[in-house]
Amino acid sequence: MKDIKEKDIQVLLGTLLRAGVIISMSIVLVGGVIFLIHNNGAITDYKVFTPELSKFSSITEIFAGLLTMQGDAIVQFGVLMLIFTPIARIIFAIFSFSLEKDYLYVLIGFIILAIIAISLSGGIAH
Repeated sequence: MKDIKEKDIQVLLGTLLRAGVIISMSIVLVGGVIFLIHNNGAITDYKVFTPELSKFSSITEIFAGLLTMQGDAIVQFGVLMLIFTPIARIIFAIFSFSLEKDYLYVLIGFIILAIIAISLSGGIAH
């Protein structure tokens, strides 16, 4: 295997973050346009919060909405992509640290990943 330099890894990580943000931004933009087209530009009243209207509060609901090309599901998917971009960066960092045999940072990366997973799943139940 070719010797991977630290600068190469930093360039790859930067590219990963940039690409993730650009892709998620594009997905949100497309979803917003589809949402506006399907709702004929209707204005939503944000003064009153009605939680029963939030159809896409789980990942399964978001993917089901993607299959039917619902604009608000596409926007939610773009937001998920934005959330998962730094998670992908952490996974890539763990991989690169393991290639360098820097096991302390691999352990720290796994701890950070566990903290993020716990927080995204709603925390630890008491």
